[in-house]
Amino acid sequence: MSTRSQVADHDTLGARSLAELTVHRLRAEILSGALAPGERLVEERLTRRFGTSRAPLREALRLLGEQGLVEHLPRRGVRVTALSARDMDELFSLRDVLERFAITIALSRGTDPPPQMTEFSQSLAEMQDATRKNDPLGLTEAHRRFHTALVALADNQHLLRVYQPVLLKLQLCMATNHGREAAHRSPLDSLHRHRRLHDAVTSGDLDLVLETLTGHGARTYLDPMDHPYEGIRVDSIE
Repeated sequence: MSTRSQVADHDTLGARSLAELTVHRLRAEILSGALAPGERLVEERLTRRFGTSRAPLREALRLLGEQGLVEHLPRRGVRVTALSARDMDELFSLRDVLERFAITIALSRGTDPPPQMTEFSQSLAEMQDATRKNDPLGLTEAHRRFHTALVALADNQHLLRVYQPVLLKLQLCMATNHGREAAHRSPLDSLHRHRRLHDAVTSGDLDLVLETLTGHGARTYLDPMDHPYEGIRVDSIE
């Protein structure tokens, strides 16, 4: 390989690493509420803050757009995604329908337990570890993996492809619900809720699982009459 090719490969890898690092930092700030829903993400400010060039920043923003955390607006730049109360209601309702459909498929096959149960159990262990370490971002990631693994029990790739974008769009709401729950109750309460759901699935009792999903409390701490991001100013949405 020529020296010029080696330099080009090094530059490409460096830009990719910078983009990944920027994704991690921006994602952490969005999910923690440091960057508010609806807040503009100005390239010049972000490049100064993160000490990076525009190319890796733009790649990071593109990736965050795929994750549903930022929105690219024609001629208006990029902002943190902001969901209306109606958006949240529709997305949570759709998530509920898809999870019930998935678990009905999984437990109606007669396979005990479903083949994907190991990954589902592992995601619960990750939630427990993040709770023990008091790692909110890690808990958010483990929580998303838990619900993805729940739907994956159906072993239906088309269903999973429909479900994942819904969960991505809701991850900020889910993080907010978790944060408020931890502020009002023991941090272990969320873990106990998910362990109950896990144990219900393990039992193979479909009626018990559906009943547990009904009382799971996915948005207990989100006020439907107000914006879900307590204490955060949201720019007007046009």
